[in-house]
Amino acid sequence: MEFLQHNWYWAALAAVSGAWLMADLIRNRGDRSQLSPVEATMLVNREDAIVIDVREQGEYAQGHIPNARHIPAGEIDRRSKEMEKWKDHPVILCCATGARSQGAASALKKAGFARVYNLRGGMMEWQKAGQPVSRKRK
Repeated sequence: MEFLQHNWYWAALAAVSGAWLMADLIRNRGDRSQLSPVEATMLVNREDAIVIDVREQGEYAQGHIPNARHIPAGEIDRRSKEMEKWKDHPVILCCATGARSQGAASALKKAGFARVYNLRGGMMEWQKAGQPVSRKRK
């Protein structure tokens, strides 16, 4: 008890960060469209999922998921006809942190793509998980 009295701010910080994590967990619990790097790898390996990197050219050139196609987020609507052939495949979208790809995922769902997923945490999480990165153009 004495520890808590002298270090109440650390206990408060721990409580707030724990609540934040729980809220995030509860919010994303029912959302199956968010994939971890491991889940994304399994979907590529098991169901031949298509990976689309929606970052800008410079970001893509610095490193991307192997065999990822590069279609910047701003071009998704314009290039949706080109992607029609993937409509029945699982499609995984990624960006730097998962924010831009989430918007692109919404656009593809509106365009009639049935199985659209977002790489949770984007390339940051991909690299943090130790997954391979390529610099080859696709």
